[in-house]
Amino acid sequence: MITDLGHPAFAVQDVERTLAFYAKLGLREAFRLHHEDGSLMLVYLHVAGDRFIEVFPGGPDPDPERAQSFMHLCLLTDDLRATVERLREAGVKMERGVERGLDGNLQAWVHDPDGNAIELMQLEEDSPQRRAARRGMMPR
Repeated sequence: MITDLGHPAFAVQDVERTLAFYAKLGLREAFRLHHEDGSLMLVYLHVAGDRFIEVFPGGPDPDPERAQSFMHLCLLTDDLRATVERLREAGVKMERGVERGLDGNLQAWVHDPDGNAIELMQLEEDSPQRRAARRGMMPR
């Protein structure tokens, strides 16, 4: 059913400062997605293989006492429609059914019992994530 962790997603106060920090850890920008109006939606940082970190603009001021920029957990599946059907049969309420995201991948959304958002994603072969992974965007 679930095959891997896709990405954590964080809302950050200063995207460029965050990218500079992760670059020091060897994680580089893989690609950006933009809203229809051209404004930045998110930046993907490549970790390894099909694993990424999503960085969204518009996050809160940093507070060293409490992490507060977590947005969602992404879990990968190789058959999203079958996964969603199994979850529905098990009584799990889907927040959003299967849709194609801006990156071309299929996604669906649920919340865990504590209200944390979980994105279920099926990566398409021509998605920017797969293309970045094939380019060998390994950490430097």
